[in-house]
Amino acid sequence: MAVNAQNQFAGKVALVTGASSGIGKATALQYAREGAKVVVSDINEEKGIQVVEEVKSQGGDAIFVKANVAKPEDCENMVKKTAAEYGRLDIAFNNAGIGGEANPVGDMSIEGWNTVIAVNLSSVFYCMKYQIQQMLQNGGGAIVNNSSILGQVSFANSAAYVASKHGVVGLTKNGAVEYSAKGIRVNAVGPAFIKTPLLSDAGMNEESFQMLAGLHPIGRLGESEEVAELVVWLSSDKASFVTGAYYAVDGGYLAR
Repeated sequence: MAVNAQNQFAGKVALVTGASSGIGKATALQYAREGAKVVVSDINEEKGIQVVEEVKSQGGDAIFVKANVAKPEDCENMVKKTAAEYGRLDIAFNNAGIGGEANPVGDMSIEGWNTVIAVNLSSVFYCMKYQIQQMLQNGGGAIVNNSSILGQVSFANSAAYVASKHGVVGLTKNGAVEYSAKGIRVNAVGPAFIKTPLLSDAGMNEESFQMLAGLHPIGRLGESEEVAELVVWLSSDKASFVTGAYYAVDGGYLAR
């Protein structure tokens, strides 16, 4: 890993959930390139360890912590292990999420609703709760939550996902109001449709991908690294006066 000349996160510790692939992996790798020690967390241990090995093979410092973010005890343990290994927590990217059941509201199962809310919204609360407690001990930090363009608009047959991502934006704003004066900035990013395993695992064919690409004025789907660049900026001192904000990274989707 060619260390960035700026090395802007030297001496800092960054935690990424859902870091075994896609946007989470891209962000974890970028944090490491910028000098941070990185805690890679995911429910997928095999792929998570592969990300750690990739960081280490390129000169970075990282550990893996297995966690199901829908469980508050796992979120608490994740932060405790971070502090035990590195002594602090400066940056957190709460990225883990799922697409979930695709049905209109009247046909959505209770289980499907509860699962998406647990993984996409309650998990962000659990993570923030324990991250904030740790960050206050070391004088502050930066939290970035991964919402979605669907944190601003609707999308048919995705009620639970849309509701969860709207909730993440609200939780982000509340966290910012409560903790910015104490040195903890909290922001959210809103990716449009990004080429990640979340889309591939949905069983989409090439025609579906082309349809989604056409929803973006820029004419294509996004790349994980393009989201990671925004997350890294929001995590850095370059965004020192930015808090409580929602930033779309959407190829013009919301401008239509």
